Amino acid sequence: MQVPIKRTIERVPGGMMIVPLFFGAIIRTLAPGTPTFFGSFYVCMGATIEFRATPYILKKGGALFAAKVSVAVIAGIILGRIWGEAPVTAGVLAGLSTLAVVAAMNDTNGGLYMALMGQFGSARDVAAYSIMSVESGPFLTMVTLGVAGLSAFPWQALVGAILPLAIGMILGNLDREMRDFLARAVPVMIPFFAFALGANIDLTVVWKAGLLGIFLGVAVVIVTGAALFVMDRLTGGNGVAGLAAASTAGNAAAVPAIVAAANPVYKPAAASATVLVATSVVVTAILVPIVTAWWYRRVGRRGAPKERLTQAQAETASV
Repeated sequence: MQVPIKRTIERVPGGMMIVPLFFGAIIRTLAPGTPTFFGSFYVCMGATIEFRATPYILKKGGALFAAKVSVAVIAGIILGRIWGEAPVTAGVLAGLSTLAVVAAMNDTNGGLYMALMGQFGSARDVAAYSIMSVESGPFLTMVTLGVAGLSAFPWQALVGAILPLAIGMILGNLDREMRDFLARAVPVMIPFFAFALGANIDLTVVWKAGLLGIFLGVAVVIVTGAALFVMDRLTGGNGVAGLAAASTAGNAAAVPAIVAAANPVYKPAAASATVLVATSVVVTAILVPIVTAWWYRRVGRRGAPKERLTQAQAETASV
């Protein structure tokens, strides 16, 4: 069942401005602290997630999601025992922190994954990202750090981290037009979001963290890629989908700052973590397609021709 949310809002003159403004004012008046929970970027991300999914999508997406998050939790536990919340202060790893590693590992680059699976996989594998996209945002990073035994976050911060995503999911699933409307905003908002982040980054820090950021990106591909590869094979895949998911999402670069705002104990690590995670985004965006294409050529298109033939036959039959 679809609810015409977008059409109803647009019946009001200037509705897309007036209605959210009105609701925001009511919330601010009745509960002054609540607006800090909302983030339009993650509302738009959440709108792309569908509640309805086939068993295959649930199995594949859920397996890859579990593998990715589990690796981040294990890394958080191990590094948390060694480094705690603060960044490393000396040596070749100076600037690296548990926060940077967990943030880089927790979130998959959805656009990259779907592009690769569109080329090397099937439509079902592409759709599996609808489950994996729950990784988006700071919520899982906060939970992971808490599970790792590091400084926990107040429940308000955890609710605030997941609430925008949940609201987006509800809106997108209730109204398909609203999903399309909000989904288009995600790529548009990224450069502005990135500019705001960059305005707080000292380029001398980027230069110093360059090699370390490359190391982090390579580690994300190797460590998460190995776990995702095994999980993909265990769920009947050939490993291509697992390797395609071994990346760091662009929006993950915003997570350290959000985490530090929720718990000031992570503030010393936030600046360097932002730079490292941003570097990991670039490195994994380069390495993952290379590794995925290499493995695809080795294993061939197992099962893909049959599925694509079936799709072609279905299209022919519908003409």
